[in-house]
Amino acid sequence: MKETSLNAALDSMKIEAKAVSDILDYFDKDSFAQAVEYLKNAGHICTCASGSSGIAAKKFAHTLCCIEQSAQFLPPSEAVHGGMGALKKGDVLVMISRGGKTDELIPIAQVCNKKGAILITITENEDSILAQLADVVLPMKIERESDKYNVQATASFVMTIALCDALICALIEETGYTKEMFGLIHPGGAVGKRLNGGENG
Repeated sequence: MKETSLNAALDSMKIEAKAVSDILDYFDKDSFAQAVEYLKNAGHICTCASGSSGIAAKKFAHTLCCIEQSAQFLPPSEAVHGGMGALKKGDVLVMISRGGKTDELIPIAQVCNKKGAILITITENEDSILAQLADVVLPMKIERESDKYNVQATASFVMTIALCDALICALIEETGYTKEMFGLIHPGGAVGKRLNGGENG
């Protein structure tokens, strides 16, 4: 491997680690607390995003299910073809868009508002249309992506995952979710065996 390749790999890890640690510098405690409150009380939660943000949104929806918050990932293409029927008044829609103006997300956010559902937007652009339509904005700020061209969703992806995981950890505390409760819905794999007495540890 070329020395430049190794340096690029090491720089990537440094940049991504900084993107996560930087969250503490601009963390909005009030907005975060409001988002947690909405998620805790939601009858149902949908997450929606495109591209790499969509992958982060899928992971967030799955982890919400793992703490027994009813959730699903709603693909933008499905949302505008009837999928928005999954969202009722008082439910929560979490949208992720770094620029806050992803074309396919705008009509979904508008329908969310019309249906009386709560919109939480994770974005870097707090003046964007998706931020303006939101009930709560959770800011993300990325100095740069970790690839040499500063175009791949690398640092921004890791930062988004970290912020969503922070919401999960807060919800575990707020709802009193226990390891035993998780064991009931997670009988599979090594984790399931450990939680349900099949393995020591």
